[in-house]
Amino acid sequence: MQSRPYQVIKRRVSRQITVGNVKVGGDAPISVQSMTNTLTTDIQGTIAQVRALEVAGADIVRISVPDAESTAALKDIIPHVTVPIVADIHFHYKRAIEAAEAGAACLRINPGNIGSRERVREVVQAARDYNCAIRIGVNAGSLEQHLLEKYGEPCPEAMIESALHHAAILQEHDFHNFKISVKASDIFLAVAAYRGLAAQTDHPLHLGITEAGGLQSGTVKSSVGLGLLLMDGIGDTIRVSLSADPVEEIKVGFDILKSLKLRARGVNIVSCPSCARQQFDVIKTVEALEKRIAHITTPMTVSVIGCVVNGPGEALMTDIGLTGGGNNTHAIYLGGDINHRLKDKDIVEHLAELIENKARELDAAADKNQAA
Repeated sequence: MQSRPYQVIKRRVSRQITVGNVKVGGDAPISVQSMTNTLTTDIQGTIAQVRALEVAGADIVRISVPDAESTAALKDIIPHVTVPIVADIHFHYKRAIEAAEAGAACLRINPGNIGSRERVREVVQAARDYNCAIRIGVNAGSLEQHLLEKYGEPCPEAMIESALHHAAILQEHDFHNFKISVKASDIFLAVAAYRGLAAQTDHPLHLGITEAGGLQSGTVKSSVGLGLLLMDGIGDTIRVSLSADPVEEIKVGFDILKSLKLRARGVNIVSCPSCARQQFDVIKTVEALEKRIAHITTPMTVSVIGCVVNGPGEALMTDIGLTGGGNNTHAIYLGGDINHRLKDKDIVEHLAELIENKARELDAAADKNQAA
């Protein structure tokens, strides 16, 4: 379906950089990132988790390298995965140099912890030598001491000053392949910092509400914070930080982008919360259907509505629609038109087969257009 004029978000114009084979900024799609939570020295466990994130759709994956053993492990991890790997550097600048040598596509440095200008210069040189991008990762919880003394507490102005100061250092060394983040666990602080930074630089921005919490609370906080910024057109790559399986971060990230029509991946299910009018168990049906079609990456919209109050109207706006009817006889809509009725059959499997057929149809059409 085409977006109505009021549904189109005008993205902030940013310069474009590359992280491995992924373009970030400019007219590139907003990329979705996550981070492993395995011990990096557990090489096989880390590879398995990165591969699971790849299957979920991750564009970029970050791996923490707190010590020399971890950067050494990167050499055995990176050749066995396909997504670009960001090496997370917090304290010792030598870890950044080692990570660049190991094949990392990007180095995430925390300005408050990385050290002197000379150490930053050495990191920049390593990034240039090994074709790495850099993320300047400002965090409200680890600002430089002089900024805390100047402003009295973490605030948007302090975070922006830190980000721009370190961006200037990179530019002084004629290094421009970098992105910036100004994360905070407080939504108001993070949003204000990103809005202020977006107005003062054209470098691509990596969005995140850091330490957002568990699966439910973290999803809510991230959706609110990132949603506000994305609706402003701010953001070139995102990471949803959850105390949960990292695969969930990718799912939530794509759901946020899908809800704002900024990116499409997989099936968008429109379903009712259910009530006494429902003619089948909507909640169990949707839960089972989501699991059954998790492998589908082709964008499409499917409505699952329990009764005829809203069902036909929702079906007009979806690729495939199910509307509950009396006597266990339900209506199936294709392309907005009623196509057939479903009686005493497995609803989930029937819908899954329709979705899989539609995915093949859309994929074939896309391949044909690309060939043309």
